[in-house]
Amino acid sequence: MRTLPDIGIVGAGIAGLHLGLMLRQHDVPVTIYTDKPAAALANGRLLNSVAHHAPTIKREKALGVHYWPVEQYGYSCHHHYVGGPRPLVFRGDFDEWSSAIDYRLYLPKLTEAFEERGGQLEVRMLQAEDVEPLAERHDLLVVAAGRGAFASLFPRRPELSPYERPQRVLSVGTYRGIAYSEPKGVTISASPGHGELLEIPMYTAAGFTTALLFENVPGGDLEILGKRRYDDDPKAYERLVLDKLATHHPRTFERVDPAQFELTSPLDILQGALTPTVRQDYAKLPNGKYALAIGDVHTVVDPVIGQGANSASHSAWVTGEEILADYGFDELFCRRVAARRADVVLGAAQWTNLMLAPPPEHLLRMFGAMDENKAIADEFTNNFDYPDRQWRILATAERTGEFLARRS
Repeated sequence: MRTLPDIGIVGAGIAGLHLGLMLRQHDVPVTIYTDKPAAALANGRLLNSVAHHAPTIKREKALGVHYWPVEQYGYSCHHHYVGGPRPLVFRGDFDEWSSAIDYRLYLPKLTEAFEERGGQLEVRMLQAEDVEPLAERHDLLVVAAGRGAFASLFPRRPELSPYERPQRVLSVGTYRGIAYSEPKGVTISASPGHGELLEIPMYTAAGFTTALLFENVPGGDLEILGKRRYDDDPKAYERLVLDKLATHHPRTFERVDPAQFELTSPLDILQGALTPTVRQDYAKLPNGKYALAIGDVHTVVDPVIGQGANSASHSAWVTGEEILADYGFDELFCRRVAARRADVVLGAAQWTNLMLAPPPEHLLRMFGAMDENKAIADEFTNNFDYPDRQWRILATAERTGEFLARRS
């Protein structure tokens, strides 16, 4: 009978929890290290506006943690608006629905399930000097925390990290007073030269709300949404949001009731910026053991196309399968994990980086084709589930041209 390995995971986000839950299904001893207890997350500031697509939802079902049935909490499509002299307006439908659940509900619930199933949770602040002692405690150390001392273990990969500074100034909040689109879906609105808006039907502790994720180009008219502090004058900030919606994102603004429009609570807004970065897949520690990177510590992607959490879940699943199948946690193991996840994880990162740049001609051709041909819009939308497929279409002008020629 095979001896079960002992696994340590740094980070209790979606990557760490999905991996820990998967391993516990097979009775593998797992300890997750996190710097915040679940109660602090549940009662804290908005963490993100994450949407989970069908492959991630399937993994949740397999793990027994699909607590928010997609039929009740999900949505079926993407509504697109591209502004300009001749605006483009079109819809793409999913084959299988997606959903957005506030992570202040999601992560504590999964943490509870992990502990109920025999997983160990240690709440402590870790420093760089803790790496080797942790590695000595476990057969494998998996790092799933994107910030802090452990990120420096994994050097940046410049060939996959074209940006050295944030490309968007972000503001995301959950709001009342916005009617959902028909059919219920995410609205992706672009204001050329100024930024994008992702309007997301999201379930929170306040019930069904609307998350507005403003992706604002530095120096553009929308940048102020990420720079002006909501807390300084909440009502003035809400008026500012309404004004910018009316000017730049009219498809969302037309469903707003100004008399009811407001942030759901003072903690339900997050402002900031991040630099998209891909790091090395693993690191050899001074004691000869290896640390494997998954989730945000491996790939930090801008949320403009909502791929971060789905990429992290995929990476966790591949890692779990390899842990259960392999016979050692050496460099060969790390290389196998890296190879198996590369298409999806790196495809998501490269597709995201493309969408942050000034749109090349072949991307504009794709938008025009989706405006004219719903089947192409549906395929583009379904490929939010499969970023590797999307990247194979959009990676070069030649690939996009061949795709459109075959679909015409």
